[in-house]
Amino acid sequence: MEQAKRIIMDVDPGHDDAVALMLACGSPELELSSVTTVAGNVPLPKTTNNALRVLSLIGREDIPVAAGASSPLKRQLTTAENVHGESGLDGPDIPDATFGPDNRDAVELIADTLRESSEPVTLIPTGPLTNIATFLREHPELKERVSRISLMGGSIGLGNTTPAAEFNIYVDPEAAREVFSSSVPITMSGLDITHQAGAGPAERERLRHSGRLGGVVAEFCEFFATTYKRIYGFDAPPLHDPVAVAAVLAPDLIETRPMYVDVECEGKLTRGETVCDFYGIAGKPPNAEVGIKLNREGFFELLCDALKKL
Repeated sequence: MEQAKRIIMDVDPGHDDAVALMLACGSPELELSSVTTVAGNVPLPKTTNNALRVLSLIGREDIPVAAGASSPLKRQLTTAENVHGESGLDGPDIPDATFGPDNRDAVELIADTLRESSEPVTLIPTGPLTNIATFLREHPELKERVSRISLMGGSIGLGNTTPAAEFNIYVDPEAAREVFSSSVPITMSGLDITHQAGAGPAERERLRHSGRLGGVVAEFCEFFATTYKRIYGFDAPPLHDPVAVAAVLAPDLIETRPMYVDVECEGKLTRGETVCDFYGIAGKPPNAEVGIKLNREGFFELLCDALKKL
């Protein structure tokens, strides 16, 4: 069997972050070395507690969890309790965490994990990119130890927080701009493909029959569906963050196109927009592989299999 690919996940749970953690832990092809948390869907104490609760639920107290940035680089924090509830994981009753956070902060844990690894590590950030930008600033000597950044964020087209911007990039556009300009290989799973991973009634029923944790994920999706229907008018909440894990686990499921991506930080109407040069008009070399199409059936098969293994 091929050696498992080492990953670090930077999360802000959030229902879809929780599912992304489960997908990573239920996939023997991946080795989740550490988890870091960032303020995003809810404030930092809640995102950290939620990560600990999810890992406790699946019996992975061996994975160190470190808290990171409590606010964006330059802006006030925007959160999304209107989507994920007050706790960030409203819906099914998840037990309290059975272990606590690491004594190190997020940037220290990322740096230590990279130093200790015998091979380069993939970073999978599924929240605002504050921790990743801070790490790249503080440890430029470790940049070559990062094989790829597979991020959930952005959009070629429509936004979900403003007409122009996706939530993660909107929250900290300055951090996102730094990450996209870092020269580290990037795969961007934006709304264009994560909306192809919508968990409608049929998918929720399929998840419900994918073991004990599949039932939990189905309940997450039921809560998520209620808020999505109220806000966006459709009953198939996208499992955004697991797509960024799938892009590492099974890259054949995702069709990408190399593009130059910049992030709008100054625009009054367009703060946080990922400006994706689809046709290469600017003449700048691509800095990201941008997802344009998802094998939806293959994605849900991958997720259900991982949940059964857990």
